[in-house]
Amino acid sequence: MPNIKSAIKRVKTSEARNAQNVTVKSSMRTAVKKAEAAIVNEDTAAAKTAYANAVSQLDKAAAKGLIHKNAAARKQSRLAKKLNSLNA
Repeated sequence: MPNIKSAIKRVKTSEARNAQNVTVKSSMRTAVKKAEAAIVNEDTAAAKTAYANAVSQLDKAAAKGLIHKNAAARKQSRLAKKLNSLNA
């Protein structure tokens, strides 16, 4: 444990930020999994709403810097492709 006041504060803030980042990243992964599950089950209505939620969560994670913006775009594109193949 650090002795310097600023270092102590740094540890506290980094722990708080880490906890927040973990929750955002976890909710993003959950949203993506729900969308993929709805697509596999061929439930079009549920898949569309789950896809919209997943896209939102991916954008939020990319905006916060948790994942790269290109990674978010790639995941959204792949989800959209799966969703469109379900409709076709």
